[in-house]
Amino acid sequence: VPMKLRDAPSACPSLWRSLPCPPAELRLDLVLSSGQTFRWWESSPGAWTGVLGENVWTLRQERDRLWYTVYSQGEDGCPAEASQPDGAETDRILRDYFQLDVGLSALYRAWGAADPLFRKVATDFPGVRVLRQDPVECLLSFICTSNNHISRITAMIERLCQAFGRRLCCLDARPVHAFPSLSALTGADAEARLRALGFGYRAKFVSGSARAIAEGLGAEGLRQLRVTPYAEARRVLCTLPGVGTKVGPGTGGGRGAVPAAGADGAAWWQVADCVCLMALDKAEAVPVDTHVWRIAQQRYGAALGSRSLTPRAHQEIGDFFRGLWGSHAGWAQAV
Repeated sequence: VPMKLRDAPSACPSLWRSLPCPPAELRLDLVLSSGQTFRWWESSPGAWTGVLGENVWTLRQERDRLWYTVYSQGEDGCPAEASQPDGAETDRILRDYFQLDVGLSALYRAWGAADPLFRKVATDFPGVRVLRQDPVECLLSFICTSNNHISRITAMIERLCQAFGRRLCCLDARPVHAFPSLSALTGADAEARLRALGFGYRAKFVSGSARAIAEGLGAEGLRQLRVTPYAEARRVLCTLPGVGTKVGPGTGGGRGAVPAAGADGAAWWQVADCVCLMALDKAEAVPVDTHVWRIAQQRYGAALGSRSLTPRAHQEIGDFFRGLWGSHAGWAQAV
């Protein structure tokens, strides 16, 4: 039974809740379309619908409030009200996801004071925060980003969820699925199925990383990296297929290998840094691609020892921006 999309609180006020959240602290449109996450779509002007945890949500900003509604329906079309978290719990989930306890306006002021270039950009891009995502979903999604662009990655993740994820509900005849569990992606045929879905060389990395986590750390062990130091978390991530896969021109990668530098730069460290920043509470992690590398040299005059985007250059650029922007350097770079 398809459910109707709810696109504004006025239509059905009892099914919506809100949190105080001024635009300087969060701009939904800038954050949800920025390439941090690939599970949200603008379902009607100003309304964003997507999957967070085991639920489907629609979010909307009106002046100083963040409004939301959560859909709850069982696989068979019967309402599953018992599975819907209560209001206090949904508030907590949303506050955690958007990291609303981090005061963004104060950070913008500090970055602007330290960096005139940031100050110029910041007025056009207020309210850009870093999301706190599920580590497994973030990791497997970012493995798909190497040499790729947002619209294509979004379509790939959608196919991944439809093929391997649990169906949550049907909204206006559009089926919506949860992100797949690790066990769903560790079957013997997972890689072949991913190739059939158009994942190319990434199929091996997605299924291989899912298997490596399932057989090693486990989802909980990956989550526990939130409390380990940044360098250690990054080192652990770099042992996974598609994160620590340093292949490309001149490194014997062969056909279909991830280029060492290209649209996404040194893909192996960049994926690890994205996951550290967006899922593992490492606010100081600065994901570096060729674009960031050029900006560091051309606009900031960063003196780098490397002539190409090597792991050493990654470290140098990260250290440069951490020195400039401080403990939340990864957040500043997201702007």
